Amino acid sequence: MPAPWQICCDKKSRTKNAKAEMDNMAETSEKMQMKKEITLLNGVSLIVGNMIGSGIFVSPRGVLMYSASYGLSLVIWALGGIFSLFGALCYVELGTSILKSGGSYAYILEAFGAFVAFIRLWSSLLIIEPTTQAVIAITFANYIVQPIFPHCEPPYDAVRLIAAACICSLTFINCVNVKWGTRVQDIFTYAKVMALILVISVGLYKIGKGETENLRAPFEGSATSPGMIALALYSALFSYSGWDTLNYVTEEMQNPERNLPLSIAISMPIVAIIYLLTNIAYYVVLDMSALLTSDAVAVTFGGETLSHAKWIIPIVVAMSCYSGLNSSIIAASRLFYVGAREGHLPVSLSLIHIKRFTPVPALLFNAFLHIIWESICQLKNVLNVYFGSLLQQRSMFRCSSTVLCQTWT
Repeated sequence: MPAPWQICCDKKSRTKNAKAEMDNMAETSEKMQMKKEITLLNGVSLIVGNMIGSGIFVSPRGVLMYSASYGLSLVIWALGGIFSLFGALCYVELGTSILKSGGSYAYILEAFGAFVAFIRLWSSLLIIEPTTQAVIAITFANYIVQPIFPHCEPPYDAVRLIAAACICSLTFINCVNVKWGTRVQDIFTYAKVMALILVISVGLYKIGKGETENLRAPFEGSATSPGMIALALYSALFSYSGWDTLNYVTEEMQNPERNLPLSIAISMPIVAIIYLLTNIAYYVVLDMSALLTSDAVAVTFGGETLSHAKWIIPIVVAMSCYSGLNSSIIAASRLFYVGAREGHLPVSLSLIHIKRFTPVPALLFNAFLHIIWESICQLKNVLNVYFGSLLQQRSMFRCSSTVLCQTWT
């Protein structure tokens, strides 16, 4: 039978051991955060991959339709790049001053407090993020099944199932490892940029041969109405959207004070130059009526110039959608993760896998929302809801950036 003093010592030692274990667990939980694995090259790929979506391949006609001439449309594309650069520079300043992931949600939280940030988060959660991903995934699925149904509308259920498989595959990749997600982004971004270089090369070859009939009198018939020019500029600005992607993963960047500004400085000129040269290539090969009536400008361009290699274009459009969807999933999952960390979502969404250091609950939640939206809504309705919510989000960010700049100055 143990002596009383032995029992007392055992109790004290057990108490000390339990306290030490609790302290170790507390230290571990404090240290549990996602690793800084996003390099400068990954950052450039994320921004370029998100900005160059399917739009430049499918329907760059909005700018041309409202500007009504090749010359003015190219001026509008250049102005859109300059204005987008100004917005990106604002994000650089905010991202290097507020070193938090979450993008505009984190900045609105800092500027206006929890209530307005809560509204911003839930508008993204319920509408903006799932509708964005639904549109991209359905476009991806349409281009995948297009070769199988070349002369008729593809089956509704087949398109939806392929879109769901696309989102599930990317969710799995990003759950397994952050590096897997960035590697997918890098590969598919390189592929789409190479495809656009192919389009540009064909256009430059045509110009070199003197086939410039479409570019004669480039400003003839240009729109003069301020409203039409504004609509053309808005169409260009929408094509440039996506430069804020890296601000959603600031905490995972290596040396964000250096790499965030550099990523923006490298990405914005690349995208602007590619957009300008790609549109010039389209204008050289296709006349205005063909551009304005085509449902997929790049596919029409490929049919006119690439002959037996025209099958490359639909595949590249699908790859572009896959890349854009991947960057959107990465950004959205971090937004939900940060929102849960701030107490605006269930705390379970702020959990990180203990071995893989990925926000698995946030990624799965994002996939669930996407599949729900994709299942219950037609594409046209999704687009209408998305555009309305996007305008609200942009307005809130402009107000928050103004408040923060006035506060710091």
